[in-house]
Amino acid sequence: MTHPAPAEGDVYVSPRYLAGLPGHADPSFDPVKHWQHHHFVDGPFQTVVTSPDHRIKIGWAGDDYDVWRISAAEDAVSRATWTATFNQNTPPEIVRGLTSALAREWSTDTHSFLAAPSYRWTDAVQPLLDAGWERRPLTRGTVEIVAPDGLAGANIDVIGTGPDRETVELWAGPQGWGTRAEAIFTARTPKHLIAATAAPSSTPPPSPATRTTSTPGSPNSPSSPPSSHRSLPHRPRSTSSRPPPPAVARPRSSTRSVPRWSTTTLPPVAPGAALPARRR
Repeated sequence: MTHPAPAEGDVYVSPRYLAGLPGHADPSFDPVKHWQHHHFVDGPFQTVVTSPDHRIKIGWAGDDYDVWRISAAEDAVSRATWTATFNQNTPPEIVRGLTSALAREWSTDTHSFLAAPSYRWTDAVQPLLDAGWERRPLTRGTVEIVAPDGLAGANIDVIGTGPDRETVELWAGPQGWGTRAEAIFTARTPKHLIAATAAPSSTPPPSPATRTTSTPGSPNSPSSPPSSHRSLPHRPRSTSSRPPPPAVARPRSSTRSVPRWSTTTLPPVAPGAALPARRR
């Protein structure tokens, strides 16, 4: 029995927090493409992007579970004041919320991205509350905010102590290594930066994804969007689109793909170049 090959090209996944990884990770790095890129053959990160003064560091581990690690410090050699990590199921459009905020705020004489966090936990998730996400009762020192469809949320530790504890988790999708997107922030992360990361999840525009040819019935088959999973109680919606005209076409990475489970590392590319391709 033969099956028709799925159509190639872009699809748009809604809600965007279920979109997963696309055919490339570039959206997360577009805001800082003018910053210096460091490429490594060995080590946990294939690429590290740094602000001009090296106070902000953005690590990209293309074949690891925690794909992005973003941190900020008082100076180039000090210990990180705060750290944010994003796993392999997180759409780069969500990561871009944080990299965009950092790119806007950074300058050699600004410190807003290192400011002491607000005491009000609501400041971290205000975009979600404004969008009608439900606040659940306090449970074991944690406040939970849940999306109307129940497929995304935020957990906020409101009683823990310690400057390096993990206090805010943004999540989407069912629990599981291959299904749940997670973004985790340590205690000293400024609340407005967490809110900037959460904001894309609360806005209606869907995220573009790239279809891949796959076995019928798999998550990438024509019957389901690129990042959907059988355990989702409600499949994320996707719509196909023809390639956009050149004036609005999305940039594509011309580098080779490295599967997440691979131990292969790509050779260094020029600063500011597109990162290795990833497929949704």
